[in-house]
This record gives sequence, C-alpha cells and structure tokens, in this order.
Amino acid sequence: MDLSAARWQDDDFAALAAHLRGELAEEGYRRFHSSLLPGVEDVLGVRVPLLRSLAKQIARGDFRAYLAAAYAHAHSYEETLLAGLVTGYARMGYDEAADRIAAYVPHISNWALCDVAASTFKVLPKDPARGLAFAAGWMARPGEYEKRFGAVCLLDFFVTEAAIDQVLALLDETQHEGYYYKMAAAWALSVCFVKFRDRTLALFQDNHLDDFTYNKALQKCRESYRVSPEDKALLNSMKRG
Repeated sequence: MDLSAARWQDDDFAALAAHLRGELAEEGYRRFHSSLLPGVEDVLGVRVPLLRSLAKQIARGDFRAYLAAAYAHAHSYEETLLAGLVTGYARMGYDEAADRIAAYVPHISNWALCDVAASTFKVLPKDPARGLAFAAGWMARPGEYEKRFGAVCLLDFFVTEAAIDQVLALLDETQHEGYYYKMAAAWALSVCFVKFRDRTLALFQDNHLDDFTYNKALQKCRESYRVSPEDKALLNSMKRG
C-alpha cells in the first residue's frame, strides 16, 4: 500500500485502518506487545518497523492533510503512534515541527507512544536552545506522560557538554508520583552517568530525588556495560534503604 499519494479524505483513512488490521496486524505480536502496555486496550499488533515504513510514505506526501485529520481517525494505539512518527519524519522547519509535536503529546497515554515517537523528533536538537527549552516546558507540565516526554527528549537529544548541567538540574528538580515518569527520569540519569560520570556522580551524592527514582537510577547505571566494575561497586554502596 503506497500512502505517499493519498489525499487523506475519509476513504483514505478507512483504507489505512483496513490495511493495518488486515495485512499488517499479527495476533501473536498483539498479545506480546499488549503485555508490555498494561491497561491499553486498542493494540492491533503491528510491528514498529512496519509503522515506520508507512510513516515515511505519508511524510513524503501531503503529510499536513494527514496530520490535520489523523487524531480524529485514530482508533487504535498504532494509528496514534503513526501520527507521531509522521510528525517526526516529515520535513518541516523548527517552528512548525514544534507546534505539531506539541499537538501529538496530549495523545500520549502510555510509555510506547512517548518513547517510540520521541526518538524521531530530531528537529529539536537542530535548534539546541529552543529544543532544550521545549523539553523543559513539558517537564514543568503536571501530567505523568507530559513529564516523561520531556525526560525522554532530554536523554535522546540533550545529554551533551553544552546542556548536561541544565539536564541534571531538570531531572533533580522535577517530581511526580507516577511510575512511568520515575522510570524515565532514572533512565535519563543513567545515560547522564555514562556520558558525564563526574557531574552525575556529584548529583547522586547531593540531590532532591525521591528514593525510588534515585535507587532505580543507580540500578540502571550498574546494569550498563559502559560503567566500570569499580563504579558499579561504588554506586551499589550508595543505595538508600
């Protein structure tokens, strides 16, 4: 199915839905992926590489017409994720891309819709100052997945020499009781430790992190093959509780 020429009328969305449910969905994969997404009821079972391929086709065509109506026609996890991937793959300037990413974030209701799509938003580090401010803005929002989205953007794009101090400060200052935010913050801190060991270690020694996020960050560092045995022993000795 070639989607690059679609005009994105109702019949085009209907054909896309039929293609996803008919030719591409796999029952075994649906059961497996659903087990990773507790509480998500609308998983069809389409593998991410296939969704990426479809998104790139759409992005080569009239992606603006698609995105204008995509969320109204999204009745499955995969259709929502596809809209996020198209947003990432379409060629746009920073301002338009940021607006369209912002339109996607309210539809994030699980970790996969966050993480898979966020990795494609490579326009953000092309304007580092505004991109980092964009991620920080989501960290300041109240929602668990808004904050997770901000943290994932930080770890994907901004664990750099220029931004590391601000990234560490954001992760230290941001609090949320939600499990999926805490896991993303811990993941981001482990990436920071691998790339900027001394500065992240200083934060581990003096921080405002809740016990779960702190201990999980230490665990994720210890699980990394890029962390030395000596540092793994040190981090293990720093556990709380």
